[in-house]
Amino acid sequence: MKKLSKMSIVGYGAGDAANNLAFTTATMFLLVYYTDVAGISAAAAGTLLLAVRIFDAFADVFAGRVVDRAFSKRFGKFRPFIMFGSIPLLLLSVATFSVPQLGESGTLLYAYVTYAALGLAYSLVNIPYGSLAGAMTQDPGERAKLGSARMVGALLVGSALGIFVAPLIKPGADLQGTFTTITLVFVVIGAALYFFTVLTAKERVHRAVPNVTLKQSMDTLKTNKPLLMLCLSSFFFLTGYLALTSVQLYYLRDVLGRLDLYPVLSIAQLVLTFALAAFMPRLVRSIGKKRVYIYSSLLTVVGGTIIFFTPASQVWIGFSGLLLSLAGVLAVNIVVWALEADTVEYGEWKTGVRTEGITYALFSFTRKTGQAVGGALAAYALALGGYKSGATQTADAVFGIQVAAGAMPAVLTILAVLVMSKYKLTDALHARILTEIRARRTSSESDAGSTGSAAGSPDGTDGGYAAAAKPPAATFN
Repeated sequence: MKKLSKMSIVGYGAGDAANNLAFTTATMFLLVYYTDVAGISAAAAGTLLLAVRIFDAFADVFAGRVVDRAFSKRFGKFRPFIMFGSIPLLLLSVATFSVPQLGESGTLLYAYVTYAALGLAYSLVNIPYGSLAGAMTQDPGERAKLGSARMVGALLVGSALGIFVAPLIKPGADLQGTFTTITLVFVVIGAALYFFTVLTAKERVHRAVPNVTLKQSMDTLKTNKPLLMLCLSSFFFLTGYLALTSVQLYYLRDVLGRLDLYPVLSIAQLVLTFALAAFMPRLVRSIGKKRVYIYSSLLTVVGGTIIFFTPASQVWIGFSGLLLSLAGVLAVNIVVWALEADTVEYGEWKTGVRTEGITYALFSFTRKTGQAVGGALAAYALALGGYKSGATQTADAVFGIQVAAGAMPAVLTILAVLVMSKYKLTDALHARILTEIRARRTSSESDAGSTGSAAGSPDGTDGGYAAAAKPPAATFN
């Protein structure tokens, strides 16, 4: 298959930049907004984040089925969702950060409704966006480039938020006005980025079954053991990562007493992202995606351990722990999307049907569940420590923040590594599966009436050949 153009890679990355105008703004600042602006207690905010993000996870499955059933001859399977869903998503981000004072119950109800609506809208845009990578190319190196591009796009937004927005989150500031202005500006920027993605990131892997039935979707999931392993590992990893992300600002402001380091951290993230994006395709070719995932995760474990055990007075040691943790997170978040795309081919090889939508949806479901649990655990750690908005924090409150920023990510990432160590879909096996799929297509085209042999499956089973007599699941141009 022909290499992707630079414009299509950049265009794909622009889509995740747009996604994160809504998503990263929420993960970085929504807990702070709820506790310090909307006046919602830390415990109530934690329950809200848990409940709504679990709802979001089920919304991903719904979105995956909608995507698998849809197809446009003009725009393909995925881009129409990005075209028509982007503006509602961005406007709901404005509404989520505009909580009116309606009394305790009314304010909480508004927060639940708007955040749930934001999550549903995000699913209907992000599931097609994530699935699009698997339809653009099947080459591992090219997929690593797409993973790098989306990470660069996301981190450009995250770094901008850290550099320009986080320093504004201080006592006495007009935070409501700040968030209203920022989210309105993001509507304009995000719309431009989304439409750039639609115009440049084209599907090149076509399928013989454009409208996938529910049975075909379920058959793909049931036989896709690598996808299930990747989902479980990602659940643990994202739970720890979201705990850290949710309290990162609290750690710098209330533990280290250096909120001014937030922009420094964001700049460091940006530099690391560009360095990793350039280096990752070569690293993947050298040691494989699985090893990159595991080694990067272990770096996050080291960073979390430093954060947890470092006294508040040792600012630079604690800050170095943050840097190590986030370097590991960045590397994992680059390679994990290529791993997910590989599982699409595994499912196609097993069943003869290509189901990007439901495959990505299940993966996103477990990631969203991890995000829900991680954000809630972080909020509960604040509540148990006795965190008080705008006050000098007690030793117990400081300890609660360190647990959420250090201990939780370290322990949960160790669990993620243990699961990933059992992952069987190596790059070598994936290459053999691609060869098998192409051979099956060629055989079907040359002798449409013949039945395929059930011998010689790459993983020692006959499941991969069960659909050999079916129409080809993918053609290439």
